Amino acid sequence: MTLTLTVSDDVRALAPGFTHVAIEAHGLVNGPSSPASSELLDDAARRLAVRLEGRAPHEDPHMAAWRETYTAFGSKPSRTRNSAEALAKRALSEAGLPRVNLLVDLYNAVSVAHLIPVGGEDLDRVEGGMRLIRATGEEDFVTVAGGEETVEHPDAGEVVWRDDVGVTCRRWNWRQGPRTRLTEGTASGVFLLESLAPMPVAEVAAAAAELAELLARFSPGADIAVRAPESSA
Repeated sequence: MTLTLTVSDDVRALAPGFTHVAIEAHGLVNGPSSPASSELLDDAARRLAVRLEGRAPHEDPHMAAWRETYTAFGSKPSRTRNSAEALAKRALSEAGLPRVNLLVDLYNAVSVAHLIPVGGEDLDRVEGGMRLIRATGEEDFVTVAGGEETVEHPDAGEVVWRDDVGVTCRRWNWRQGPRTRLTEGTASGVFLLESLAPMPVAEVAAAAAELAELLARFSPGADIAVRAPESSA
């Protein structure tokens, strides 16, 4: 893996049960959502319903742990949900899951099926290494509001992913910036699966293996490397 990923000591102290698995892939073939990727999303929604057994997503122990962690760094989890909980709510709604593009559909399907936050970044747009830190509040987060590019700043103490240019994802895994998101032109990407205790590390590893297999299926010949789980425990 060529991309450096680091987790700061203060984030590790905040969430000692944090584990992440990264998948780096080159030679990817992206494009519009397809019937095959759509079926994966529908199947993920069915798997989620079986997993929850009638409970709301936030009642799942893993989602409850993320809510506690969001509260610990000053975020309101009922307003800014982690990405897996937000997707799960959509999966169980009448509207269902969004269809974005092939690569995003793949990682969203794995996220929903396993109730694990999963993100994807275009490696050709990431500058330097990626770091999970607690923000000072002065970092730049370039986003779009009302159709116009705008610069926001995270709250002091907020957990964010950033590269050498600025924040790539706010509130840990709540909202990704457009600069590094996966587009239909993406050929190289890093996919990050994130979990907290009490989710077993083996389950995060299994979800990563499933995503790696899907990437290989939809991008035959791609160079795909799965990093071993890294835990703060």
